[in-house]
Amino acid sequence: MTEEIFAAGTVCWRREVGADGSERVRVLVIHRPKRQDVSFPKGKLEAGESMPQAAVRETREETGLKVRLGPHLGTIHYSLSGNRRKTVQYWAAEVSEKRALALSFRPNSEVDSIAWLPIEEVREQLTYPADQELFAVFLRLAERDLLDSFTVTLLRHAKAQPRTENGGADHERPLTPFGTEQAETLVPTLAAFGPRRIYASTATRCVETVTPFAYFQHKPVRSTDAISQDTWDTGDLAGLRTLVGKIITRGKSVLLCSHRPVLPDLARELALATGSPLGSYLDEATALPTAGFSVFHLSRRHPDAGIICVETYPLKH
Repeated sequence: MTEEIFAAGTVCWRREVGADGSERVRVLVIHRPKRQDVSFPKGKLEAGESMPQAAVRETREETGLKVRLGPHLGTIHYSLSGNRRKTVQYWAAEVSEKRALALSFRPNSEVDSIAWLPIEEVREQLTYPADQELFAVFLRLAERDLLDSFTVTLLRHAKAQPRTENGGADHERPLTPFGTEQAETLVPTLAAFGPRRIYASTATRCVETVTPFAYFQHKPVRSTDAISQDTWDTGDLAGLRTLVGKIITRGKSVLLCSHRPVLPDLARELALATGSPLGSYLDEATALPTAGFSVFHLSRRHPDAGIICVETYPLKH
């Protein structure tokens, strides 16, 4: 039987602004002394890690950069000795010019040097064809000026007590002990995408789901009836539509925790607000189990360009 090894990494990039105001994209590559190769930061998952979590951790360990994940670039598969197979997922990751210039890289046993190369020079420097193919995806985003992105994460609340056990109003149902564990488990993977604001339905189960993440991020929970099931049941989507519009206009990454029936309308409004086609992909992204979530990547510079990509993470039960 083939042994599967999972790893994750990033293609870090930054904009360099010249004295004349012109912009140039530079991309980070690393050199590994053991293999004598040039590639991108990446590494194997540790026990219990998700792919996004590992991508952020490995990038920091190998380069010193703390990043949030941008658009998903794809997955690489290749064979290893000893009947093993490796699967690596990559994300684009923007680094501010200030942070890049302030970085004090320390060579280590894994990576002995890093370099910020002009985007047009990267592909020829990469050692492996698989990395070159992956970078072609990055180049297509750059050619369309879609690298500057933000995320809208739609999260279904964690497992809540049944109505029969709660005895009160539906919106007062708290999380079960298992649901509380789910909420804690979500934290590092949600953090990989760097939400700046946290919105939750006013229902207790939604607020309790995002509270551990809010505490970790030192951010307040913005509870709102606009995405509550009680409001949705009345057929009033005006508040939901207004909230989505503000999020798109602001262009900052956000997390929205809501209910299974509400999520499809949230995704639909995201699509309509960004000129994205409607389709089954929206249904698939919102058919989530408890504590499952989907990450929608959108262009900050061209929000009307549509949804760049969608990632779905159904938390394992």
